[in-house]
Amino acid sequence: MNRGPEPEQASPGLMTGQINGIVSALRKSSVNNSTLLILWPLIIVTFTVLMPGQFLQTGTAQSIAFQLPELGLLSLAMVIPLISGGLNLAIIATANQTALLMVWIMSAHITADTDPAATWFWIVVALGSGLALSVAIGLSTGALIAFGGVHPILVTLGTMTFIGGLSVYLTRGKTLSGLPDAVVWISNGTIAWVPVSFIIFCFVAFGIHIVMARTATGIRIHMIGSNLEATRYSGVNTKQSLILVYVISSVLCWMAGVIMMARFNSAGADFAQSYLLISVLAAILGGVDPYGGFGRISGLFLSLLILQTVSSGFNLLGLSAQLALASWGAILILAIAIQRSVEWRRTNVDRARR
Repeated sequence: MNRGPEPEQASPGLMTGQINGIVSALRKSSVNNSTLLILWPLIIVTFTVLMPGQFLQTGTAQSIAFQLPELGLLSLAMVIPLISGGLNLAIIATANQTALLMVWIMSAHITADTDPAATWFWIVVALGSGLALSVAIGLSTGALIAFGGVHPILVTLGTMTFIGGLSVYLTRGKTLSGLPDAVVWISNGTIAWVPVSFIIFCFVAFGIHIVMARTATGIRIHMIGSNLEATRYSGVNTKQSLILVYVISSVLCWMAGVIMMARFNSAGADFAQSYLLISVLAAILGGVDPYGGFGRISGLFLSLLILQTVSSGFNLLGLSAQLALASWGAILILAIAIQRSVEWRRTNVDRARR
């Protein structure tokens, strides 16, 4: 019987073409990063003029560094599925549920009278349990997408609703609190004036950058987002790669949950709900293609710096947080406009040279 080509049959030429396309797209991302590198100093100069002697201070920079890791880790958790051509609407629900589990374990077993050895034991147990839960959520979500053939929006919407509802039911909508000082220090401590949480975020972001830009796993994720079927026919185990995408995303949510519970010394099912759409905004502002196949962590890092700088500036001016949120949307539109104008100019220059 004449059967068509096997799905996992390798096609070196096709794979090479996809990789070359991805490399070409990554090179073009310098335009996006250049746009952000122009916007950020302009924003700093604007706030400096509006608040002379007040904005350009160590305290402002430290405030930005304290606020950035939560949104930063959640944005990383959103970026990887976006690059793969998907989406993870369950990032906030996952972060909150893992945080609730960890706080519940620690508050139940650690008191003021608990000796240091037992305290550290239960801290490790709590963190390990939160990590295991995040991996389980990622595995189940990724498996439904990879093997069920269901669109990521539908799967993660269902996951978000299920996890969120379960968290509210188990806690009766209450906030859990009571963490040992060692955990609270993660989000509120500093090393040489630099917040510990910001140092953690920088290391994690650099690690994700290496994985996505320098490893076979990262190339496969880009290829899947660029063309799933072509990648499958190129010999890539796309199902395994898709599952890995959502496992990594969920683990990043667990890290965000650790930072959030340490920052607020508590956890709740309704924490950080506004970060869901903001994480998508930060990703797109950072140059991630919403259709998949392209994106750089460096661009995301710059976009996060811009958003937090604007937020801190508005806060110092005494303006509404809602107005700051509106300005974030305006910045995205402005960045897209600058990007398109640069591309239009380059195209006209190329035509003129011909």
